[in-house]
Amino acid sequence: MTADPARHRTPEELEAALDHIRQAPVHHGTLELIVRRPAVNEREVLESGLLTLEEGLEGDSWNQRGSSKTSDGGPLVDAQINIMNARAAAAVAGPIERWALAGDQIYIDLDISLENLPAGTRLAIGEAVIEVTAEPHTGCGKFSARFGLDALRFVNSPTGRALNLRGINARVVRPGPIRQGDSVTRRSAGG
Repeated sequence: MTADPARHRTPEELEAALDHIRQAPVHHGTLELIVRRPAVNEREVLESGLLTLEEGLEGDSWNQRGSSKTSDGGPLVDAQINIMNARAAAAVAGPIERWALAGDQIYIDLDISLENLPAGTRLAIGEAVIEVTAEPHTGCGKFSARFGLDALRFVNSPTGRALNLRGINARVVRPGPIRQGDSVTRRSAGG
């Protein structure tokens, strides 16, 4: 009998994944998964996509979602692109087929910790460049329902926050196409 990939991970399993997560590449990683969200609770896994200044990920519903953090109630540019570490996604969700449930658009094998990718750091992905923002990305009720309360506690723990296990937010600064398997290269702030 095989383990149920949809089951919630135990605190022990999540803690055991930390060493592997911490071994993610620091400077050059890989784009593992692209997910478009055409509407709330809808996901489309893409082999390739286009990052634009107006939409973030072309066809994603980010620019149709209002925010209480903007003066006009419009979309929050500093949360245009949601990124999750692929190793953290695997620890929390299991197989890659379940990663999209986390709700992020980009899953990368790269150290996305606060120390490695502070706000202002730029990432080159394919032909596009995105910039990490200071906007926090924390787990919510949907994340807890999909992956369990232990997973929510794990990503929002002091260690989870330092490693940005729930993910980071970014905005597009240079539009361009991206593809699964593309190199992800860390650049200095403004670089």
